[in-house]
Amino acid sequence: MAEREPVVVRVRRRPGTEDLELPRYMSEGASGLDVRAAVDQPLVCAPGQIVLVPTGLSFEVPPGYELQVRARSGLALHHGLTLVNGVGTLDADYRGELGVIVGNLGQQPFTIERGMRIAQLVLMRVERARLELAAALGETARGTGGFGSTGSGTASAHPRQGRRRG
Repeated sequence: MAEREPVVVRVRRRPGTEDLELPRYMSEGASGLDVRAAVDQPLVCAPGQIVLVPTGLSFEVPPGYELQVRARSGLALHHGLTLVNGVGTLDADYRGELGVIVGNLGQQPFTIERGMRIAQLVLMRVERARLELAAALGETARGTGGFGSTGSGTASAHPRQGRRRG
């Protein structure tokens, strides 16, 4: 299979971050580019706390793409660090600095140091949707079952969801 040309994503550094390595793939088969923290001094994230970690980088993502910001599995497993917004999205028309919203689900404070690999960036194609209002939707075997219904054998309402009375 022929190798495709990489998609060009332009990057701009904030002055004072020239010492930080640009995001890069850490292995030949890696999907994400590791991005580093551009904190000026160590940033402590206490258990239960949410912090915004600067990267010092702005991106020009081509139209038809997004940069997804994802958690690093090692930080999640060993320290309980997660991205509070799940997967972040850097849209093609955004030109501001990328900030990573980190939360600490662990039991201990975690110190984020300058240059630490804090998240991964994954370039993804995106399609634009055109929503169409419909009076009815097509039937499926699953129907309206949700919140674990595909693995439980029952299609019950979520416990927090109010049940309708007839």
